[in-house]
Amino acid sequence: MSKPLATAPSKNCAICGKPAAAPFLPFCSRRCADVDLNRWLSGVYAIPTAEAPEGEEERPVLPDKDPD
Repeated sequence: MSKPLATAPSKNCAICGKPAAAPFLPFCSRRCADVDLNRWLSGVYAIPTAEAPEGEEERPVLPDKDPD
């Protein structure tokens, strides 16, 4: 007798909350996957960085002087 394949635990779509479908994980449909992609491409989702915004120079951090 053959062993059944392990299935991924059921999860909900990251966009709409419906059950996720295997071809589109972690989403339920191509539409929800495209909605997520659009959010990344339009800047809704952003990964914070320590870089200065464009046009502004980064100022060096000067050490505090010891009051002698």
